[in-house]
Amino acid sequence: MLNLEALHLNIIVESNGRFIDGDTLMKDIVLYMPRLYKFTFNICSTINHCDQTNFALNQHIEKTFEYFHNNEIITCIDHFQEKGYSQRHIYSYPYKWKVYNNITNNFRGGLFTSVTEVSLYDERSFADEFFLRIAQSFPFMKELTIKNLKAQNNKQLVKSNNDNQTLSIIEYPNLTRLDLTNTHHDYVELFLFDRKMALPNHHHLRVDYQSLEK
Repeated sequence: MLNLEALHLNIIVESNGRFIDGDTLMKDIVLYMPRLYKFTFNICSTINHCDQTNFALNQHIEKTFEYFHNNEIITCIDHFQEKGYSQRHIYSYPYKWKVYNNITNNFRGGLFTSVTEVSLYDERSFADEFFLRIAQSFPFMKELTIKNLKAQNNKQLVKSNNDNQTLSIIEYPNLTRLDLTNTHHDYVELFLFDRKMALPNHHHLRVDYQSLEK
């Protein structure tokens, strides 16, 4: 594609031996597109734990993007011991896509005004402050899926309007769809009963009946 001038790349890759980094993008893409002047990307690459001896440090990964001057580059790595793989997420910021999948506790925050669909996943529990950060980062979010089977640590279910004033109200004003089918009942309790959580009156809820009954 010698005449390509703009490229917006959004891919998920199961890597063989090493994560995708700036050197990979420069060697395998940019060098073959001499007229490319605008390049944004959102890339998740995964490696099985049998290959973890080849993991590069986050500082090294970030250094490989020193020749990408047009955008800020965000990098994040997560290790999932129970499922036996690790994931490296790299993207150019400002973020251009409507979907942001598999956000973990390592999420750095920021403002993502284009995103309307979000999914959360981790093998570590989510604290209330994490959901506040998500609400602030995705003000136009319409769909939210939570996948986390770990109980909350130090959960703070508010009993009255006067309790626990240290945490701000968590508001999801544009939410139309909430999926809690693959998550611990603590998060069902948080979203449906905690008075620090503010949801719209009308939205589509998916939840296991057993969790809702409990």
